Amino acid sequence: MEQNLTKLLEDLGCHDKELSILFTDDHKIAQLNDRYMGRNGPTNVLAFPMTDGMETDFVSVMMGDIVISGDAAARESRELGETLEITVHRLLIHGILHLLGFDHTQSEAEAVRMEEEEKRLMKLILEE
Repeated sequence: MEQNLTKLLEDLGCHDKELSILFTDDHKIAQLNDRYMGRNGPTNVLAFPMTDGMETDFVSVMMGDIVISGDAAARESRELGETLEITVHRLLIHGILHLLGFDHTQSEAEAVRMEEEEKRLMKLILEE
């Protein structure tokens, strides 16, 4: 996974950036989802960017935090008929794109743009 993560970050121009990744369960991610997003129940992935997108003089190598529910990943893997590894990569890509400012909830056009970028990045790591 580390090699694929490095490949993704380099492709996105983030070769000198860091991020933290937490794998947890549905119970803990539901608590985080409620506390920080104001949404009830578990989700598959949460992303917490280091900055809020506003211009700042503060420069950090830290992109932010990504939290993935292993329970949700396992369910999605079975439902979609893909390996758990592919599901985790897909969720990780989704989280990274959120850290970079992509937001599929803003508009249909943004959702399409984010989905296309997710597909492009998945192809990048699957062509090994």
